[in-house]
Formats: sequence, structure tokens, C-alpha cells
Amino acid sequence: MTETLASDLAGKSVLVTGASTGIGAAAVRAFAKAGCRIAIHYNASLNRAEEVAADVRFAGAQAFLVGGDLRTSAKARDVVDTAAAHYGGLDILVNNAGGLVARAPIGEFDDELFDEVIDLNVRSLVACCAAAVPHMRKARGGSIVNVTSIAARTGGGSGSTLYAGAKGFVSTFTRGLAKELVKDNIRVNAVAPGVIATPFHERYSTPAMLEAFKSSIPMNRLGSADECAGAFVYLASNALSSFVTGQIIQVNGGQVM
Repeated sequence: MTETLASDLAGKSVLVTGASTGIGAAAVRAFAKAGCRIAIHYNASLNRAEEVAADVRFAGAQAFLVGGDLRTSAKARDVVDTAAAHYGGLDILVNNAGGLVARAPIGEFDDELFDEVIDLNVRSLVACCAAAVPHMRKARGGSIVNVTSIAARTGGGSGSTLYAGAKGFVSTFTRGLAKELVKDNIRVNAVAPGVIATPFHERYSTPAMLEAFKSSIPMNRLGSADECAGAFVYLASNALSSFVTGQIIQVNGGQVM
């Protein structure tokens, strides 16, 4: 169904950051089904990124791997420019790279942790957006899809205040950038996943925490990365969402409405 409705995506160039696992990898596979040409960004997980690229090519789409640590603005811009150069332009940017880094209560914050959370979740996203805009202006349009989190609405779970605050920035930045770029025919939106069964929670959440999260979800289960993927295709496609900008799509099983 998605492949037919989002047929305008065929041949579009897409960069997905943090695309080697989890939600990013699921988004890549969904864009492949829509016939996109995809730049798959990774940092440390080259082997996993190559597996995702193999899936893309098996689906009959083009895949290009681009590596780099996005926590520095210069590298983030380089990743975007490299992807755009490979495909002769950039139509869609999905800013998925991010992470909790560590669970820590307020008394255990230090400058190192603060900087790492902000660099990973905020600086990287802002730099990627800034680098993508000239390419999209040249193409006379484009779509940016940021990844925020349910934590931006709830304040996050135990020890994730810094992460939640960073994602709150992403949500607000998304709305502001949408206003700034609407005149350029560039739409800016975001996806806000809830509790999704990905390596993120395997790393940062105990089974007891996940069980507690599940009890607060009306659907009474965790989500999957594939269940987030359709939101990215929807927001990227002008055929599906041409009158949608500055919006945060919640994918959380009803946990926050």
C-alpha cells in the first residue's frame, strides 16, 4: 500500500543518519520499497550498515554508505555533502542519529556527559539541517524529518532528563525551522517514537523498566522499529503530506495522546 501511495518518492535521494540499526534501519528499508536512492549513515556499526545496504539492494534500490561521527558540526556537514555529491543532490533528510548516552540523576551530571548528550542529539541535527538546506534549495524543495521522542513530552524515564531536554529542543527546533523554510518549499516535521524494542532499550533499560513502560501503554506492548517506518515515508512524500509541516507524529501505542 505504501509503495503505491508514495510513488512520488521513486528516484528521490534520501540520507538517513544513524541508519545501521533500529528505527533508522527500518526507515531505510521502507524508503527502499518506495524506490528511493538511499545514503545510509553509520558511525561505529559498519557491519550492520552493510547488512542494511544489502537489504536495500535486494529490494532493487540504490544504497550508499557514508560513515562519520556527527557530534562535530564539521563532520556532520561533511556527511550530508558527501551523500548529496554521490546522488547529485539531496531530496530528503532523516535525522535519526541520537542516543541517551547514560542514565544519570541531576546530581551526577558533569560537563562531559552534558556535552556528549547535546552534541549527539542537538548539535548533529542542527548541523545536518544547515548542510542539507542549500542542496534542497537548489532542488527547489525537499523534506526534513527529525526524530524526537515521547520523552520530549513526558520528561523521560529515570535518569534521562538530559536526553528528554535535548529531544524537547528537537521538537521545538522542528517547528521553528518549518516556519523558516516554508518559503523554500522545504517541509520540516518530526517523528516521536514511544517505547520501541530496539538496541536503544537493550542498552539503557532493564527488563523491569520495560515492563513498567509497557503497563503505561494502552496497547499493552512495546512498539517495533518497523511500526515507526511508515511515518517517515508519509512525511517525506509530497503525495501523502504536501500540506503537513511543523508537525510531530507520535508513534507510541497511545501512551501519550
